[in-house]
Amino acid sequence: MTIHSYLTFNGNCREAMSFYRDCLGGDLVLETVGDSPLGARVPCSFKSLIVQATLVRGDWTLVGSDMADENGRIKGNAVAMLLQCDSAEQASRTYGKLASGGQQTHPLGASQWGWTGDLIDKYGNHWIVQYEEP
Repeated sequence: MTIHSYLTFNGNCREAMSFYRDCLGGDLVLETVGDSPLGARVPCSFKSLIVQATLVRGDWTLVGSDMADENGRIKGNAVAMLLQCDSAEQASRTYGKLASGGQQTHPLGASQWGWTGDLIDKYGNHWIVQYEEP
């Protein structure tokens, strides 16, 4: 069994997932509503929305979509993506990229868990970047 992070966006999934690919690396596959089985049943204005975006790098996967339920997208602070980095340099570089245009809620620095920092990216998603020194 594997758990993947799944993010919901408000019409900017393509932009956000491309940003995450630029920050984190990996291979990104985008499927629009128009190219999916839903395509024939939706208005033209919905066809360019992303029904599923999948970003894969090594053993992790980040999934996203523009498709929210009838309640719409609800942002909150109950969930965060935790990035466990391989080095302090990688943590610093990744934190800086993800924080670009966002808010550094807890700057990256030494903590009881090694190097840790929190941020809200420019799409409103919460990230924790961490590196535990051996």
